[in-house]
Amino acid sequence: MEALPHIDHATITSRLIRIGASAQLPSRHGGFTVVAFESIDGKEHGAVIKGDVVGQRGVPLRIHSECFTGDVMGSLKCDCREQLEAALDYIGQQEFGVVLYLRQEGRGIGLVNKIRAYALQDAGLDTVEANHALGFQDDERRYDIAAQMIEELGIESVRLITNNPQKVQGLRSNGIEVDGRIPHRMEPNPHNERYLRTKKHKSGHLL
Repeated sequence: MEALPHIDHATITSRLIRIGASAQLPSRHGGFTVVAFESIDGKEHGAVIKGDVVGQRGVPLRIHSECFTGDVMGSLKCDCREQLEAALDYIGQQEFGVVLYLRQEGRGIGLVNKIRAYALQDAGLDTVEANHALGFQDDERRYDIAAQMIEELGIESVRLITNNPQKVQGLRSNGIEVDGRIPHRMEPNPHNERYLRTKKHKSGHLL
């Protein structure tokens, strides 16, 4: 990957994040560049990049929100790990592409509240009902951070790897040009069938 574009952060007071470090990352999904971002709220976000994305249009891009239970522990209650690995496999086969990894656990409600929501789901609520019972919206994630990460990487426009129309709208409302959507569907299992049905019928995911 060519050098990342330089942005003078001292003169841009509206910036929420900045590039902290980058390095090469050989992985089971291919060879990437990994970029770490520092955020003004203290969170650290990451990007895994294939090829040269600076100045490119139509860059395949996945926004993946952190999921400790799925990504790390292999939970069958969601499809997060499958989505992440499928995105990395897909990007690894392209000329260029990006996976953004955002620290927005539990659709933005955090790990403790996510486990509380799990307990409510065990008692019979679906994911949306559990979030509401805890005083949250269906989805508390934000996309201004992702939009600024895309800008920092020098990407002109993206093709978003998602089933979630809110992600498309979230980027567009933050000034990112989205050229199209790449469907990203995973096979259900007995533990996440209700979770996926709720995504489709209550959250508008295109499944």
